[in-house]
Amino acid sequence: MTELLYLPDADDVTSFSASVTQATPECIVLDGTHFYPRGGGQPPDHGTIEWDGGHAEVRDVRKDHGDVRHYVDAWEGEPPAAGTAVEGRIDAQRRETLRRMHTAQHVVSRVVLDEFGATTAGNQIHADRSRIDFEPADFDEDDLATIEARANEAVACDLAVTKTNRPRDVVEERVDEGRALLDLIPDHVDPLRVVEIEDFDLCPCGGTHVDSLGEIGRVEVVDCTSKGAQVDRIEFELADQ
Repeated sequence: MTELLYLPDADDVTSFSASVTQATPECIVLDGTHFYPRGGGQPPDHGTIEWDGGHAEVRDVRKDHGDVRHYVDAWEGEPPAAGTAVEGRIDAQRRETLRRMHTAQHVVSRVVLDEFGATTAGNQIHADRSRIDFEPADFDEDDLATIEARANEAVACDLAVTKTNRPRDVVEERVDEGRALLDLIPDHVDPLRVVEIEDFDLCPCGGTHVDSLGEIGRVEVVDCTSKGAQVDRIEFELADQ
């Protein structure tokens, strides 16, 4: 089983040492990793894994029955043997962009819940643009302007963002109704990793996040489309900090 070294609050680390537990021409499994595997609407990290006599470019990372498989599309040398010491290096710029994006998604989701009572039904984070599906929702232009303004007001406050593991029953008591789809998280997952924005939001989440809202930059709502009865999809981008 691969230890997820970025949890609960080391998601700013982009270089680390580990040992190989398994390697094939397609992927490498490590005893521990800071690479984020795709999931929760967030894409995987990219980067490299290096060892004495070899190098691999990592372009996809996925969980598989407790292991994290680092899929490679370019090799230098032979796959490393089990027990080989390696150095992992994550694309730091891309990681930071995804941290900003994912935290911005939490901010927008909180704003929409507070302002319009709409639940986040799904989301997809990308490095250039992200989207969130809300229901029930039927936003007009004034609503979108309100969402953007309220989100940026929160960002301007530069509230602290903390990431901790907490007992599931405590999280279930504290999370506001409509803020998280807790019923989709298997009952055996306990404790839950929680992302809390100071005096603003609390939500169980395994993704990578900034440490304060000021790191996000400006949130810009760029599109809104209907995805069915009472479901609207908002797309947003982040302006340079």
